[in-house]
Amino acid sequence: MQNDNTRNTIIFVVSAVLIMILYQVFYLEPASKRAEAARAQEQAVQAAQPATTSGGAPAAGQAASLPREAAVGASPRARIDTPSLSGSVSLRGARIDDLFLKNYRQSVDKRSPPVELLRPEGVQHAWFADIGWTGQNLAGVPNADTVWTLVSGDTLAPGKPLVLRTQAASGLTFTRTIEVDEEFMFSVTDTVANLGGAPVTLTPYGQVLRQGLPEGLGRNQIVHEGAIGWLDDELRLQKYKAWREKGGESYSTNEGWVGITDKYWLTALAPQQGQPFKGEFRLTRVGGVEIYDANFVGRPVTIAPGRQITATTHFFAGAKTVPLLQKYQKTLGIPELDRAVDWGFMFILTRPMFYFLEFIYRLVSNFGIAILLLTVAVKLVFFPLANKSYESITKMKKVQPQVEELRKKFKDDPAKQQQELMALYQREKINPLTGCLPVLVQIPVFYALYKVLTVTIEMRHAPFFGWVRDLSDRDPTLIWNLFGIIPWDVAATPLLGGLLAGPLGIGAWASAYGFTMWLTTAMNPPAPDPVQQRMFQLMPLIFMFIMAPFAVGLLIYWTWSNVLSILQQYVIMRRFKVDNPIDRLLGKLGGKPKAVG
Repeated sequence: MQNDNTRNTIIFVVSAVLIMILYQVFYLEPASKRAEAARAQEQAVQAAQPATTSGGAPAAGQAASLPREAAVGASPRARIDTPSLSGSVSLRGARIDDLFLKNYRQSVDKRSPPVELLRPEGVQHAWFADIGWTGQNLAGVPNADTVWTLVSGDTLAPGKPLVLRTQAASGLTFTRTIEVDEEFMFSVTDTVANLGGAPVTLTPYGQVLRQGLPEGLGRNQIVHEGAIGWLDDELRLQKYKAWREKGGESYSTNEGWVGITDKYWLTALAPQQGQPFKGEFRLTRVGGVEIYDANFVGRPVTIAPGRQITATTHFFAGAKTVPLLQKYQKTLGIPELDRAVDWGFMFILTRPMFYFLEFIYRLVSNFGIAILLLTVAVKLVFFPLANKSYESITKMKKVQPQVEELRKKFKDDPAKQQQELMALYQREKINPLTGCLPVLVQIPVFYALYKVLTVTIEMRHAPFFGWVRDLSDRDPTLIWNLFGIIPWDVAATPLLGGLLAGPLGIGAWASAYGFTMWLTTAMNPPAPDPVQQRMFQLMPLIFMFIMAPFAVGLLIYWTWSNVLSILQQYVIMRRFKVDNPIDRLLGKLGGKPKAVG
C-alpha cells in the first residue's frame, strides 16, 4: 500500500509539472504574442480627432490616439522645469497634462528614460488634471477649448509662477496663478472678477482624468490601483475593476482630497479645506474608451458686480514617498495624505516596519543591509519562543528511537500506540505542537515585509550588492545558465524561454533559500509515514519554485532568517548531544564524522 501511495504521489507531481509546461508553451506564450501584436497594431493607429468638452466638470475624453509629440505640439505651452519635474502646461484649457519625473527611471539602467506621469488628451492612455469653474447657462466660462493668455512667466519653476488670463464677453475675467515647489506639489489659485452689470454664480471644480488603462494596470492583487481619496473622514478606495463595474461613488465632506493612484505614483486634488465639497469617482465611455474621473465640486459662489472671488486648489503629481506626503499633511493641512501609500489591512505591522527599515537605511545607506538587520531584530523579539520550540524539536529527535520502538510494538493497536507516545512526551517534557510556533508567528511579519517591499517607492530600484540592483524585483540570475556564467540568453530560447525564465526561473537567492529550507527540514524529526517523509523532502524544492518570482528582498529576508534559525537550532542540538545534518556534512568534508558533545 505504501509503495502504491508513493508511486501515485510521484505520478501526480510529474503530471502536474508536465501540464504546467504544456500550458505555458502552447497557451500562455502564443496568447502573450497575440496580445503584444494587438498592442503594436493599436499603437500604430494615429488618427487625429479634435478634443471637445462641455464646460463645468466634464467627463472629458476622446477616442483618438495621437503620437505624444503631436498632441503636445497641438497647443501653445509653458514649460515646467523643477529639480523633480519636467514637462509643460497647456495654455489651451490651462491644463497640467505633460509631466515627467526627473529622479525616477523606467528601469534600473541610469540611461533609461524618466518615468512619464501625465500625458495630454488625444494620446493613448492620457492622464491629466483639469481645474476650473462651471456655471449654469453662463456663457464665456473657460473650458478645455479656451486658449489662455500667458500674462507673466515663461517657465514654471519654484519661485517662478505662471500667470494666465482669459476674459468672457459677459464681463468675467479669469486669472489663474500656477505655482510649484521643488518636489511634486502644484498650487493653482483662480481669481474671478465680475466686471459686468449683473451678479453671476460659479462653482469651482477639479478633476483627474485617465482615458483607458495601459496593459496590465489594475491587475495587481496586493497593491491598490485606481480611485483613492480621503472623503467624509474615511479612506475611500475603488479598484479599477470595481470602478468599471459599479460606475463610481460620491461623498459630501468639508475636508479631504480625491485622486487616482498607481503602485508608486499618485495624482490627487485637494480643494480648500474647511469648505463643503462633493468628491466623486465617475466612469464614462467615449468612442470605446473608458474614462476614469476622480473629481471634486465645491459649493456655488455668487459674485456681485464689481467684486471678485478666489479659490486655491493643490494638485499632487508624483511619487508616493512617505516623508513627503506627511510634510504636505502638516504644511498644507491636507488630511491623511500619507494614506495614499497602500499599507494594507495589516497597517499595524507594515507602517512600523517601514519606519524601522527607513531608520536603519539612514544609518547604513543600504536597504538590503537594513533588511538583514530587521531580520535580526525580529529573531531577537521571538528568541524565547523560538528557543523553547527548538528545544522541543531537539528532544523529539533525541527520543526518536524510542518512538520507533513504540510504533513497532503497538502497530496493530493505534489507540494504545498514541497513549504510549503521549506518555513518553510527558515524561520527557515535550510538547509536539510547539515546533510549529516559530513559523506561524513569522507569517504576519513575512506578509508585512512583502507588503512594504511591494508598495513603497523607497524600495523601488534599491540595490543590495553584486547582481541585486532592485530589491523590489525578482532575482535577475537563473540557475539554467549557472547564474550568468554560461553565455546563454535563457529568455530568448525558443518554446521554453518563457517557462525557464518565468515560472521555472530559479535565481541564486531562490537556490540559497531552497538549500536553507532543506537544511531546516533535515534538522527536524522525520515524519512517521514514508509518504509524508517524501512529501516533506519535496517541500523545499516546491517552495523554492513558489518563492522564486517574489521580490529578491523578500528572499534575502527569508534566507537570512533561515540561517539564523539553523544556527540557533544547531547550538541547541549540540547542547542536547543530538545528531544533526550540519555535523554530518562537516564530517564528510573533513573526511570523518564530527563528534557530537
